Amino acid sequence: MGETQNSTSQKAMDEDNKATSQTMPNTQDKNYEDELTQVALALVQDVINYAVKIVEEERNPVKNIKWMTHGEFTVEKGRKQIDEYFSKCVSKTCWRHHVEFIERKDLIHSFLYIYYVHQSIPTAQLPVSRISAGTYFTMKVSKTKPPDAPIVVSYVGEHQALVHRPEMVCFRENWLKNFTDAKYSFMESFPFLFNRV
Repeated sequence: MGETQNSTSQKAMDEDNKATSQTMPNTQDKNYEDELTQVALALVQDVINYAVKIVEEERNPVKNIKWMTHGEFTVEKGRKQIDEYFSKCVSKTCWRHHVEFIERKDLIHSFLYIYYVHQSIPTAQLPVSRISAGTYFTMKVSKTKPPDAPIVVSYVGEHQALVHRPEMVCFRENWLKNFTDAKYSFMESFPFLFNRV
């Protein structure tokens, strides 16, 4: 008899708990559902952004220019072509750049012409920017290739090791932003060194 009474009272308690849980929402479950929904929405937004990026890259393939041949090459034409390449790749008008010829290296079978591209964002308050980004371009002119063969062009970002080729990877504006942001963060961490007038 005691067992029957216990099971009956257990059933009654279970029904009471079930009725209570149906009338009063569990706030812990609701918070969990809200957090789960937020995470799911963020994940979906990331996937959508990535898909849009891929579609844009398919519509706009690598932006490149027709680089000169070995027979056409001069130091000044090289500077002008790098300037043209930057004008094509960097679409925001706030960025300014200056191309400077650095040196010519004489190798066994070729000459390397090295240029430095100085990029910055001048403002009305600070026309000469304290923070800038730089890119090194190398034009390889072979001593043995025919004059109608195109020259080999590569570039590397300031303090970077990865070498890029314009026909394979278009220069990206966000690289400039990353360079300048990193420098700005460094300068902020040592205000006593960089806040001098």
